[in-house]
Amino acid sequence: MALEADRSSIVILIPDPEEMMFVTGDQERNLERVERAFGVKVVARGAELRISGDAAQVARASDVVAAMRAISEKEDNLRAPALERLIDDAQQAEPATPDQLRQTIATTVRGRRLLPQSPTQAQYIEAMRRHDLVFSIGPAGTGKSLLAVAMAVNALRERKVTRIILTRPAVEAGERLGFLPGELEQKMDPYLRPLYDALYELMPPERFARSQERAEIEIAPLAFMRGRTLNEAFIILDEAQNTTPQQMKMFLTRIGYGSQAVVTGDITQIDLPTGAPSGLIVAREILKGVSGIGFVEFTHRDVVRHELVTRIVKAYDAYEKQQAGK
Repeated sequence: MALEADRSSIVILIPDPEEMMFVTGDQERNLERVERAFGVKVVARGAELRISGDAAQVARASDVVAAMRAISEKEDNLRAPALERLIDDAQQAEPATPDQLRQTIATTVRGRRLLPQSPTQAQYIEAMRRHDLVFSIGPAGTGKSLLAVAMAVNALRERKVTRIILTRPAVEAGERLGFLPGELEQKMDPYLRPLYDALYELMPPERFARSQERAEIEIAPLAFMRGRTLNEAFIILDEAQNTTPQQMKMFLTRIGYGSQAVVTGDITQIDLPTGAPSGLIVAREILKGVSGIGFVEFTHRDVVRHELVTRIVKAYDAYEKQQAGK
């Protein structure tokens, strides 16, 4: 019902009391946060949720409510960081549709459904479905590696590929691979631990062990991939910001028939020697716009870890821009 030329009021029916409680939050704190964010009035009465105010802001607030309802189908409670992301998306970007937020990417070993938490994550998933090569660039905590591993596990289960290959440059501040104890696999283990952690989330330990025994899951140090052709594989290159341009070119030319590759990295955390160019940055400049290659860029708004991580990333971004200006 229109109130004035630029004002409107809409009523959203939420007949399920538990869903209404999820949306409103404890003592209606979620509604208060939505009111502050969009300058609207939100009133819950029985099974009705009425939003009134500026027409454009009412539409944005209703998008947030729709997204909250989509999440309620999969989660027991709405954490504050998740609500802040939904509000931020509606304020600054094209919000994710309820259908995007409902799509289940995978189910963890503990039975938790893995869902896209932001429009960029939904875009990332779609890019991996449509392209054989995807570059995912952005800060830590945005789900780049976890979602890539989830898509790799799906591809293996659906027999779209015969193996998963995890690779990463062995570059860390102050450490070298040769100084670590053990055989090659043991030396590489600390570097690939984030990818293993993601696999442990998605595969029971016995299934993971069997897959390794059958060579369905392989660790491949980037320096040892030269000369290989990787057919029918889902290949993940993690921490790609620490590759040299020559290493990146070598990796990209390993992709064989029936294979898919995902390259992830954070160009704000480069551990190469000072002045050395990053292969990820160079590849972005060279390959941007090449048909068949997808690029997805995350920002601090997509961080899905503790809310402090979002603030930390944002503060560092601001500082680095300030230093660059000087």
